[in-house]
Amino acid sequence: MAKHGKKYVEAKKKIEPGKAYPVEEALKLALETATAKFDETVEVAVNLGVDPRHADQMVRGAVVLPHGTGKKVRILVFAQGEKEKEAQAAGADYVGGEELIKKIEAGWLDFDKVVATPDMMSKVAKIGRILGPRGLMPSTKTGTVTFDVTKAIEELKGGKIEFKVDKGGVVHAPIGKVSFGYEKLLDNFKTLLETIIRLKPASAKGTYIKGITVSTTMGPGIKVDTTSVRDLVS
Repeated sequence: MAKHGKKYVEAKKKIEPGKAYPVEEALKLALETATAKFDETVEVAVNLGVDPRHADQMVRGAVVLPHGTGKKVRILVFAQGEKEKEAQAAGADYVGGEELIKKIEAGWLDFDKVVATPDMMSKVAKIGRILGPRGLMPSTKTGTVTFDVTKAIEELKGGKIEFKVDKGGVVHAPIGKVSFGYEKLLDNFKTLLETIIRLKPASAKGTYIKGITVSTTMGPGIKVDTTSVRDLVS
């Protein structure tokens, strides 16, 4: 079992074992227990009552957080012709086609998000085995396969995040930085949960939101009372 440092141990003493806190208290506790010298990311883990082994219960989507994530996002766009110029004008960090595909095949991955115009996807498919496992493959479901590259870039730069339920039925997502403060984090949390709830599969039976935990990068997990979340997003 991994040993935790003194700061983590002291932070955990502020959390009552087994208790699920109202979302407002949970977020404030997360800020109180953030002890790192850097600006920690605040993360949310949502345990869903779905079985991801069934395609009709796969929960995947994207949402623009009202206050962003606090992270600088490096965007690569696969486009050609006028769309290449449009992507450059919109602030894409890297724009191109075959030459970028060759760089990626050679091991280059210095970017965080990928956008592609539909006409480029047949070429991008060649590196799907590289991009896919890293969550970088463009998709129509997340709005990253589009001819409206300006909108896609602006949303990603402005705080758009993508999420996908993992094999254990859990969605992990960042909702900002500790420096955001309580109010902004609460806004981002609410927006994320509203989106996840809206994406509930019709085939999912029983309780959909089974559990929620918030934490900072180096801090302990804090359980959230799911009843308080229903009140928040209703």
